[in-house]
Amino acid sequence: MTVTGRPQHIVTRFAPSPTGRLHIGHAWSALMAHDAARACGGTFRLRIEDIDGARSREEHVAGIVEDMAWLGIGWDGDLVRQSERLPLYQSALDRLKAMGLAYPCFCTRAEIAAEVAASASAPHGPDGALYPGTCRALPEQARGERMAAEPHAWRIDMAKAVALTGPLHWMDEARGQMAADPLSAGDVVLARKDAPTSYHLAATVDDADMGVNFVLRGEDLLAATGIHRLLQALLGLPTPLYRHHPLLAGPDGKRLAKRTGGIALAELRAAGADPLALARDLRAGVFPVGISLAGA
Repeated sequence: MTVTGRPQHIVTRFAPSPTGRLHIGHAWSALMAHDAARACGGTFRLRIEDIDGARSREEHVAGIVEDMAWLGIGWDGDLVRQSERLPLYQSALDRLKAMGLAYPCFCTRAEIAAEVAASASAPHGPDGALYPGTCRALPEQARGERMAAEPHAWRIDMAKAVALTGPLHWMDEARGQMAADPLSAGDVVLARKDAPTSYHLAATVDDADMGVNFVLRGEDLLAATGIHRLLQALLGLPTPLYRHHPLLAGPDGKRLAKRTGGIALAELRAAGADPLALARDLRAGVFPVGISLAGA
């Protein structure tokens, strides 16, 4: 199903994390977002999602810029870096705290895994076991004492948030109207122990602040959109039109990812590939040998 109703002035974005070199899947996604904006005189933005201080590298930022230029993908406005926008995320988190929807979490990953393993009825979502809510019921005094002495993340009380907003929907251009199901994700992290925000909170705030009204991204983020729709409702932010495209897989059938390699654009450039021909093929759905649609 394809729905109409794209915004009159489209604003799209490509938002890679600088934790490795871009691969063919990134190029395909970036071209789709770029072309959707350019086809109607819209705006295409480039955002660097560098909140992961442990893994983000400045050389990868330079590589992203180099790869985009090589493919002939230009963007509008300044390069946006999430690391320079932390006050925006803190303001959003403070609002959720004031609404009584965020609570500190002191659990380590090992503690969460142990509690899940010990429970015969641990809740599960699309990506596996959910956070069991260990810190949700801590008394206020205990929270205050521990916050002063222990590292902690901030989680959303998902059941309380969903009760506040009621049922929510969002529109996917290829799938039609979708019901948001944030409860299936559990009490997701809003701010990490090692970073003052999380992907969910930062991406939601950024898209609104940058005026992004058409989000094109991989279908691996389909479930995350329900979380983002909830945050939009809680923070009074607009909801973009979405389109979640298929992912690409390598010869082994596994989807392309930085951590598993794939065909890096830098490797193609070093081998003398023609970037104009590559971009033309990707736009036509023709992929390099060994690359195919995941699940095809």
